[in-house]
Amino acid sequence: MTIRRSDILLHPVRLRIVLTVAGDEVTTSDIAERLPDVPQATLYRHIAKLADAGILDIAGERQARGAVERTYRLNTTQASVSADEAAEMSAEEHFQAFTAFAGILIETYGRYLNTPSAEPAEDGVSFRQTRIWLTDRELEGLVSDVTTALAQYLDFKKTPDRKPRLLSTILMPEPMSTDQ
Repeated sequence: MTIRRSDILLHPVRLRIVLTVAGDEVTTSDIAERLPDVPQATLYRHIAKLADAGILDIAGERQARGAVERTYRLNTTQASVSADEAAEMSAEEHFQAFTAFAGILIETYGRYLNTPSAEPAEDGVSFRQTRIWLTDRELEGLVSDVTTALAQYLDFKKTPDRKPRLLSTILMPEPMSTDQ
């Protein structure tokens, strides 16, 4: 039986690990520090599962306190659900995936707000929802334009003057009543 990438990626703890590693090279200790509520044995098990699936790559290894410490980076080509696989997911699986995603957003935002340095206005925090009317072709153009606009920023490396920022998007049809 083949395990679907979505089954690996969309587990709540593994999704949090993927989001933690995205855009960075981190050790297991770094991940544990950023996810203090996840028990260490659970964290190691899920990191191993992500690495075995090729979602996390080993960027390096070094000896630390008598053990080998690995540094991981996200394999961005493997860290998403393909369109074909998404098409095979049931409505319930899509809802479970979205629930995990939304829960992580809420938890991450709460952790941010609870840091002493949180300044939402100064930090550029924003969230909005708006209605746009698009044909399928116009939607494809929008997705292409956004992908192109973001591409130049995705390769930026960590530097002392760059802060990590999370960009989360949700694009879905608006559920409309039958009289509209």
